[in-house]
This record gives sequence, C-alpha cells and structure tokens, in this order.
Amino acid sequence: MASPALSVGGCQLGGPAPLFILGPCVIESEEFVWRMARQLKQICVEIDAQFVFKASYDKANRTSVKSFRGLNVREGCRILGEIGRELGVPVTTDVHSPEEAAIAAEFIDILQIPAFLCRQTDLIHAAAETGRVVNVKKGQFLAPWDVRNIAEKLLAFGNDRFFFTERGATFGYNNLVADMRSLYWIREAGYHIVFDATHSVQRPGGGGDKTSGDGVLAPVLARAAAAAGCDGIFIETHEDPSQAMSDGPNQVPLAQLPSLLKQLKQIHALVS
Repeated sequence: MASPALSVGGCQLGGPAPLFILGPCVIESEEFVWRMARQLKQICVEIDAQFVFKASYDKANRTSVKSFRGLNVREGCRILGEIGRELGVPVTTDVHSPEEAAIAAEFIDILQIPAFLCRQTDLIHAAAETGRVVNVKKGQFLAPWDVRNIAEKLLAFGNDRFFFTERGATFGYNNLVADMRSLYWIREAGYHIVFDATHSVQRPGGGGDKTSGDGVLAPVLARAAAAAGCDGIFIETHEDPSQAMSDGPNQVPLAQLPSLLKQLKQIHALVS
C-alpha cells in the first residue's frame, strides 16, 4: 500500500529517490558538528542525493554514568537549527521528554522519538502537537505490526506527518537482528519506513560499560534494506569512528560514505 510522499524542508520521503538521514551520533562540539554537516552537504550535492542532517544534543540512554552525553537541549538545537538554515537542509534530533519536544520544535524539522521511548504516550502527544514531522524509532521489543498503535496515537493527536524507522530487534543477550521482512510489513500497513543501518549493528551493553557493535556490517545491511524496499536509510557517520564520543563501533567512516550512498541510490532505483 503506497503512501503519499512526505515533504520536509525541500526533501521527499516516499518519492522516486531515497532520503538519507546522515550525521554523527552526538554533537561532540560546535566546531565538529559544523564540519561534519558541511562535508555531508558537499558529498550529497556531488552525488545528487537528498539528505537530512542528524546529530543528538544529548545521549540520554548511555550505558554508563561516566559516558559523554552532549549539550543541553536549547544549545544543541540552536546549533542544529543554524546548520539547517545556512546549509539549506532539514535537520533532525531525538527528544526525550514533552518539555524537550516543545523546545526542539523551535529549531528542528523532524523530531525523533527514541526506540526505548516509542510507547510513551505523553512524549508522542507532545511531539505530535508541535506540528513537526515525527520519526518514531521502532522499539527493539516491538513486532512490525505493533507500530499501528503508535500511528493511531499520532493521528489521534492531530499529526499525520510521521514515519517509522526500523533499527533491529532484540535477539538474545547484547545482540540485535535486522529482519528485512519488517520493512515490507510496515510499508504494507501504509506507513513510510526508513532503515537505520548503524543502530541495527549495535551490541547493546556489549562492551561492559558501553555499547559495542559491528560497524563493518552497516553497509551490508543498508544495501539489503534498499533491496528489500524502504523509503530511506539512516546512517550515522564520523570522520574517525575510533575516536567518536558515542557509538563509535557502529558508525560508518565518512570516507566510505560516498561510494555507499551511490550504491544505495542505484539499488533503490532498481527496486522502486
């Protein structure tokens, strides 16, 4: 069941071309996030790809209390909003409470609901009421058809501008599995679906006091998802993942991104 394309900031989700959601896991510094955004903009212009810039202002669910979290909501969203305006690209970030949703909506084009919070009705309500596009990360504990209940909440709260992101399902201790059937089922239910290639290769808590992962597999899963059929691909990327302050083991090195995005565009064109 095809859904009408969803427009946001000059980009289309569900149109003839895939939408890429790209950026580092977290705002490590203002200088860093500006540098990453400019490099991603240049890459996407050169290969004629549409993208949304993503970075978290706060990693609220870090494994350890000692882990780097980021900035506060207003400062982080101000930076992202300025990036969006100067570079002419939509921006997205994750929100963790109704209060944060209201603040982020002043600056951000797409509000992302974290997977662990995808059933929090008050957060869904607050995000919906902002009128911004809402991206709900499907919880690792949900079956694909369970997203219908979340969709019904969003619609009940007056927002029909939303999509879902598949990011793997819990599969035993410290492991996730990416079930490509999920993309088909969610699309068949009439919802736009994006595949998160980098969070799907996480090993939650697999590093003891931090999350580990299999970043080398992220491009493999991204290609598989494009072939299975989805509206977009979410990829976290970093200049040097080994030095990243969050989720380094899962991020795709920036130098590898252009060739991967070209492949994904080609696959999407073949199966669309």
